[in-house]
Amino acid sequence: MKIEVARFEDLSAIQAIYAHHVLNGLGTFEETPPTIEDMEKRFDKITADGFPFLVARLTDKVIGYAYASHFRERSAYRFTVEDSIYIDKQYQGSGVGSMLLKELIVSCKQRGYLQMLALIGDSNNRGSVNLHKKHGFELIGIMKNVGYKFEKFVDVVVMQLDLEV
Repeated sequence: MKIEVARFEDLSAIQAIYAHHVLNGLGTFEETPPTIEDMEKRFDKITADGFPFLVARLTDKVIGYAYASHFRERSAYRFTVEDSIYIDKQYQGSGVGSMLLKELIVSCKQRGYLQMLALIGDSNNRGSVNLHKKHGFELIGIMKNVGYKFEKFVDVVVMQLDLEV
């Protein structure tokens, strides 16, 4: 497996991975999977803004992806990014997320970002919480019942990594 910069032709696989998470998990609060065209627009915006967008590739198959983007659009937040990581259901728990997050952190440091935030859907999402903890993120807080998906209210866990350390 190798971590590479995502390419436009990876978007079909990226969309399929994300659609699974939208339809089956609480890691994202989207309730309707975005189309390929929606994902193209997101990819174009993220990469045009200079943020890293990475894929984990096993042979020729994309098995996960990660990117950083604006935490907030206002200029005062320009040194802070938010990460997003999604793994193909067959490869969850196999170290793919860890490899992606490690490379994403390096890439964000190289670009001069100073803080990285993880806003993790569902306080019971131990996989994502533990992944971020393993890479030095600290728990900042839990926003209680801010999302509503699958007929229930869901928390958001906020974690932060100081990229200057």
